Amino acid sequence: MIRFTSLGSGSEGNALLIEAGSTRLLIDCGLPVRQALARIEARGVDPMGLDAILVTHEHGDHIGGVMALARKTGATVYLTRGTHAAVHMRSVDACREVALRIIDSHASFEVGSVEVQPFPVPHDAREPVQYVVVHGALRLGVLTDLGMLTPHVERSLQDCDGLVLEFNHDPDLLAASSYPDSLKQRIAGRYGHLCNRDAAGLLGRLNLNRLQHVVAAHLSQSNNTEAHVLAAIHEVLSDVPPSFYVASQQDGFDWLELHA
Repeated sequence: MIRFTSLGSGSEGNALLIEAGSTRLLIDCGLPVRQALARIEARGVDPMGLDAILVTHEHGDHIGGVMALARKTGATVYLTRGTHAAVHMRSVDACREVALRIIDSHASFEVGSVEVQPFPVPHDAREPVQYVVVHGALRLGVLTDLGMLTPHVERSLQDCDGLVLEFNHDPDLLAASSYPDSLKQRIAGRYGHLCNRDAAGLLGRLNLNRLQHVVAAHLSQSNNTEAHVLAAIHEVLSDVPPSFYVASQQDGFDWLELHA
């Protein structure tokens, strides 16, 4: 079994907690360390049992609390060489007293009973990746923070049993928003964030036969709504996947389980 829960999802901080067998992973931690610890405990988990934190990229809403949480819990931090370089440029001391592992964005690695399959994505960061977490025959795919889909991204996410997928913005809401033009262009650009239409299109091209749970994640609080997400999915699929959830910034989502 794999079970997973979000501690928060959005531009104010992201963290996804995963348990597989005796292995506990966190993908990103953009929350202040005290808040992250409290939310982990609220999920019924001892933070000191955290084995690893997998970092996707160096933006603050994904890495802001990673190093402090790693120092507090002793978890090993896994990140690409480009992400490590970006962190080091900001602060030489940022990674002090933290167990670090530099990963290849194209090479799988093991953490406890889990195989982690990173894959590169187009985003405005130094060397961003997303992850598929594999435990036995089960596959959990996580895809947020990318501006466009690539054939490699789509291949990486085929045959997943669970999927956490970015539905960041509705293009019309973004265009009509009060955001500066430069920010609108960044979000909607090739290295920005995935819009509802593109995320729904990806769902339409994936093999959905194995999908037990689908979670819409990283929604913009200003430029998206659950209704817009569902409308985009309905344009592609006759039915919304039967176990479909929307992650929130404040509460993320509660535990979901994947079974072989």
